[in-house]
Amino acid sequence: MISGFETIQLTTIILIVVAGFAAGWVDAVVGGGGLIQLPALLLVPGITPVQALATNKMGSIFGTTTSATTYYRRVGPDLKTAIPMAVIALAGSFGGAILAASLPASVFKPIIVLALIAVAIFTALRPSAGELTALRHDGRKHYVVACLIGAVIGFYDGLIGPGTGSFLVIALVSAMGYAFLEASAKAKIVNMATNAGALIFFLPHGSLLWGVGLVLGLANMAGGYLGARTAVARGSSFVRIVFLIVVAALIIKLGVDVWNDNVS
Repeated sequence: MISGFETIQLTTIILIVVAGFAAGWVDAVVGGGGLIQLPALLLVPGITPVQALATNKMGSIFGTTTSATTYYRRVGPDLKTAIPMAVIALAGSFGGAILAASLPASVFKPIIVLALIAVAIFTALRPSAGELTALRHDGRKHYVVACLIGAVIGFYDGLIGPGTGSFLVIALVSAMGYAFLEASAKAKIVNMATNAGALIFFLPHGSLLWGVGLVLGLANMAGGYLGARTAVARGSSFVRIVFLIVVAALIIKLGVDVWNDNVS
């Protein structure tokens, strides 16, 4: 098992650092940083897919924790909603990781591509969506919807992963009525929990590359801090534009995966 950098060239280490920083920035704004980070990890000599997934989660939790803290200080998201969502999402992520060990992700990818296309169309055709917070539910129903979102997307993160933050953002905007900026702030808290849930599953299996994960985590932290500050400074309209770009990249990436799975 690879535990550090003994077999990794300097150019690969630099690439991992750059990818970790970029992924942290994207994740902090709208989610989807795994599109950048995971392919970079797969360049590590001898790494297995499980090791890449586990190390990716380790790096990501540094970034999501940093961006969640930054958002909390500058946006002040409602923790009465975010914390129950996060707890449910952590359990869902752990359950998804268990299923991922026995069920191929290719089974679900076509459904995810269709869902992402629907999300992109919804966001593009409704430019006013997410500009201002106008909550759709109140009282107990508000928290029930929030927890359902946390459970479903947490499960998805443990099972497949890419785009979890983006799904959280659009669910909080469309199903609950939050503005994009406030949705991103809450999404980071929940995403931090989903990363933790998957890590809890991976840790006993010895899949983590600790040296790579720590370096990746530091780069992710820097990117997450800058990304959160950028999103707060630019506002919901900026977050919406980045969101559409990331969703388009997710559609292409997962679409290619589905094509390759069918061809092979």
